[in-house]
Amino acid sequence: MPLPEASRRYPITLPDGTEHTGTVFLNQVIDHPRLQVGDYSYASDFDPPTDWATRLAPYLFPNSRETLTLGRFCQIAHGVRFITASANHAMDGITCFPFPVFDPAQMTSYQPDCRDTVVGHDVWIGYGAMILPGARIGDGALIGAGAVVRGTVPPYAVVTGNPARVIRYRFDPDTIAALLDLRWWDWTPDLISRAEPALLTGDLAALTALAL
Repeated sequence: MPLPEASRRYPITLPDGTEHTGTVFLNQVIDHPRLQVGDYSYASDFDPPTDWATRLAPYLFPNSRETLTLGRFCQIAHGVRFITASANHAMDGITCFPFPVFDPAQMTSYQPDCRDTVVGHDVWIGYGAMILPGARIGDGALIGAGAVVRGTVPPYAVVTGNPARVIRYRFDPDTIAALLDLRWWDWTPDLISRAEPALLTGDLAALTALAL
């Protein structure tokens, strides 16, 4: 079946014909200078906010120095939070108390941590997961419900727990390499629609044939 239009705010249409307002294509509802989201990446929430950027990344301010980047076709469950670098306190002194934030003259220039957070393409982030400052999550990774993620998550890894650890990989190394080379998420909407059966059944041969 054809993909929903990437320009839709609410991409899910219920059987009665109404739009499901609890799921949104994020780049249609977020206008934030420090947050970039690829096409078809969606988030779901049982209590849909009016400000999706603040719900997902409460410490990412317009004047933050870090960025949060999400690739295409990411799937973000209810309760996921991105704790970006602006949340961090300096830890190299005797105290972690952020004295400069209480001084208007210093406030805007004070940010001890400026690491970007990057999420690749086709990443599923499960219910209530927390992504910490500077995390880099590879393409095709699965983040388990409630996981607390820091550091680097390899492509197509499955991570769970606190701290999140790799419990397995979704595919063998050769298949992962082939998928990273195919980059199906960059294909045209028509080609992705044609690839849907192969994508859902794990038919790498059929997927590869479509790319030729």
